[in-house]
Amino acid sequence: MKLRDLSATVVNAALYASLGYLTYLGVFTPVIGVVRFWPSVIVPGFFSVVYGPLVGGLGAAIGIFISDMMIHGNALLSLLVGVPANFLGFYVMGLLARRKTGKTHVYYSIAFLMLIVVLTVILYALNVISDSITVVAFISACVVSIASIAAIYRFYPEFSSYGIASVVGLALGSGVIGVGVWGFSQFLILPSGEMNLPVQAALIWFVWTFITEIPFLTTIVPPVLRVFFKAYPSLNPSRKKEKEVLEKV
Repeated sequence: MKLRDLSATVVNAALYASLGYLTYLGVFTPVIGVVRFWPSVIVPGFFSVVYGPLVGGLGAAIGIFISDMMIHGNALLSLLVGVPANFLGFYVMGLLARRKTGKTHVYYSIAFLMLIVVLTVILYALNVISDSITVVAFISACVVSIASIAAIYRFYPEFSSYGIASVVGLALGSGVIGVGVWGFSQFLILPSGEMNLPVQAALIWFVWTFITEIPFLTTIVPPVLRVFFKAYPSLNPSRKKEKEVLEKV
């Protein structure tokens, strides 16, 4: 890892941890009961695009571990769930966001998500899926994903790849959190005092994490990236690739 990337990783982790802890205290977003939003995801989201997937993923992993220690203090839960979820989610996000994506990819992504919605409704109508909460959860996540990808493509077309990347990366991270928290509760007590949560809890944690974090990734990061790359065009990954192609010609 280059010195610049190492420095960016440290800054990413520090900002993510501090912003996350302040959010936990209710400084940046309101806290209503156990309902808590997590705008700090914009930090690794930004770093994963600008400095690459390793900087984004590693900084997020370190940052979430630090904030977890300050918030609930359960190192094992953080290492088994929070750290891998954040690393994988933001690594994939940075990996996909830095790849060139055309309108065809955007249309295919939206069509795929719509197909999932249609299949979910059909399965529910045929009583294959009997739990209405499961249906609503899947459809809600898909609708939010479609809206996010379409909005970024409409207002920030130069970051259309980021729209897809944010949905895929966050879905992966949220999935690890949902399954991980549920699995942890089968053997150990959660910081909330719960244990042996039902399987449906995995879906609830997944949907809740995804739906409450995707708005920050899709409404804040793209405009910040646009301003940043105008000020520092040399750091724009798309321009770097164009320059490399011209040098080879």
